[in-house]
Amino acid sequence: RSAPCYRAPRQARSSLLSRFASLAAPRPEQMLHAARRMSRMVLAGGAASLATVGAVRCHQGGDHDHPTMPCRYEHGKHLLLAVPKKGRMFDKISKMLRGAGFDYKRPERLDIAHCKDLPISIVFLPAADIAVYVADGNVDLGITGEDIIAESGSDVNMLMELGFGECRLSVQAPVGEITDMRQLAGKRIVTSFPNLTKSFFAKYEDGTPTKVKCISGSVEAACGLGLADGIVDLVETGTTMRAAGLEEVATVLKTQCVLIANPHSQTTAKRELIEVVRRRIAGYLTASRYVMVTYNVHRAALAQAVQITPGKRSPSIIPLEEANWVAVSALVATDRCATIMDELERIGATDILTTALHSSRMGD
Repeated sequence: RSAPCYRAPRQARSSLLSRFASLAAPRPEQMLHAARRMSRMVLAGGAASLATVGAVRCHQGGDHDHPTMPCRYEHGKHLLLAVPKKGRMFDKISKMLRGAGFDYKRPERLDIAHCKDLPISIVFLPAADIAVYVADGNVDLGITGEDIIAESGSDVNMLMELGFGECRLSVQAPVGEITDMRQLAGKRIVTSFPNLTKSFFAKYEDGTPTKVKCISGSVEAACGLGLADGIVDLVETGTTMRAAGLEEVATVLKTQCVLIANPHSQTTAKRELIEVVRRRIAGYLTASRYVMVTYNVHRAALAQAVQITPGKRSPSIIPLEEANWVAVSALVATDRCATIMDELERIGATDILTTALHSSRMGD
């Protein structure tokens, strides 16, 4: 049995929670201030009880438990992880976090959610603001695009590339009108990335500055409406670009989603938790790229089988009761699974099975 953490006075808790609940669309600075204030209220009187074994009472008004949280994690090491609150990457990031073992429930109409087994809160922010909040230390970790980081000029540490959200920030112009970047330099450009755009066009200008106008959405419509001679926008599949009658002229940068950290957070007591977050996400991403294939094969064909399924390090080979037969298990890339099964069958392997991986720890 465990002793609960200190609970803030009922009046103070009620006042703060009422304020939090009343924010139908809280501004990020309000939300972060309220979350940190609640954490400080718990820390002020609850440090001693964190040493007890068992469930740990959360900072969320005292009505939320961490039933499986290791007791070495103190609320003083509490992390804030910022993720996009909506947009094209929201679903993928949410799936990744849950697959990596971050168990949380986002309250309706609130942009903050607390993990059940770790002293980590997920903060839902506009994607364009995440890099700035991480750099300023308002949150410890964030998931956002490399294009956002470059546009904001934020000083953050990139912990890992996530391998999704891959696209290009490209210069685009009406089909057939522009063949060289110098033709667009000094003209009207519409974009959501003014800093990157100005920096990129500066290399091609001959004294006349490019007229860069910043808008927040529907950038691809600017040329058709006569507002611009070209645009700078993200391209993933190119469908929207082609539908607007545009084509790529040049690539400003290639981008994908990345996990970033505040440089100072990694030098504090929070570094252990930051590494836990990184390993969990890396384990999930590795698991999503591989499946486990198992099969039986005669020893005469074992050398060929090992060439087909070398595994991540090496395959596991177990002798069977039947003479000269072995069972082989190996990791194979998900996108090559069907081809590998065909090749194994061709050399005489039998009982070929594949198993999906939910998560992993492979030293990534």
